[in-house]
Amino acid sequence: MERGEKEAQQYVWDGAIPLQIHLHDSEVTTLPPPPPALILAPRIGYLPLLSPQLKPFFSDALPPGVDTVWFEYKGLPLKWYIPTGVLFDLLCAEPERPWNLTVHFRGYPGSILIPCDGEDSVKWSYINSLKEAAYIIHGSSKNVMNMSHPDQVELWRSVMTGKLESYNRISAKLKLGITGDKFSGKLNPSSLKGQPSVNETDATAAPKASRIPVRLYLWTVNEDFDDLEEAPHFDSWDQISYINRPVEFTTEGKYFTLLDAVKSILPEFYPDSLKTTKVESEDEQRIEPENESQPGIKLLRIQGIEPKMEIPFSWVVNNLMNPDYFLHICLYITAPKPIGA
Repeated sequence: MERGEKEAQQYVWDGAIPLQIHLHDSEVTTLPPPPPALILAPRIGYLPLLSPQLKPFFSDALPPGVDTVWFEYKGLPLKWYIPTGVLFDLLCAEPERPWNLTVHFRGYPGSILIPCDGEDSVKWSYINSLKEAAYIIHGSSKNVMNMSHPDQVELWRSVMTGKLESYNRISAKLKLGITGDKFSGKLNPSSLKGQPSVNETDATAAPKASRIPVRLYLWTVNEDFDDLEEAPHFDSWDQISYINRPVEFTTEGKYFTLLDAVKSILPEFYPDSLKTTKVESEDEQRIEPENESQPGIKLLRIQGIEPKMEIPFSWVVNNLMNPDYFLHICLYITAPKPIGA
């Protein structure tokens, strides 16, 4: 692994989000109410894993009953199996620091969230994602299923504690590496501006196909906005399209970009006849169709980063994927107004 890739991976694993967590008013039984808990939550972690820190902090204020921890943001129950960093990127178009969340220990919303029994539920959700990723990459999940119990324990522990070196040692046995190319191996991010797309540039790399596990969280916004602070807030998961669709590409000497990957995931937004123009500045970049009636990307965020759309997709995958071997992409798209509206 290149030194730059190691540094990028470590940057992702060290990423954390400052949280200010309030106990819901309906569960406060003391006066004065307890202050909010301040926690630095790992981006690659999961909210239920914060329970060991939160329960002692709020225990004196809780009413009698059985604890079932869940979180909400502005009234929206948060899906516990989505990594914390992905939730933050998706729900906060304009990053909010600290991120103000509300924790509940009672009244689990079973009609909205699937059951969670603490760390065990999170662990098995992670392992199942790993199996799914292995199947997408190699057509079989047997390497994950045949992991020894000590390796499985160490792999999960490395994710919980953010130990990248331990994770790399165990995950290497799964042989889930993603194919690279001559471009991503020597990537200089500052030189990416203006690079041609997959249809324009030839190289000499040997053809090799890759299937990339991708989870895309798509929010289609009906109202256009110029500033992220003006982005409308959504209050229901029904407004988010959850797309679990692998990206397949072959090097074949071609320069396959992040934009090429997005087009392959969302072909309904990018028919072959659609021509796009690129709008760039030092502070922002978005891809907008020449035809105003077509959708346009307002925000694409991965691991808290808004990468240029011309960046090599293989570099993005190798450096910004989560420990479950999925690349989680948060995408805001503006949709055209209905005819006659």
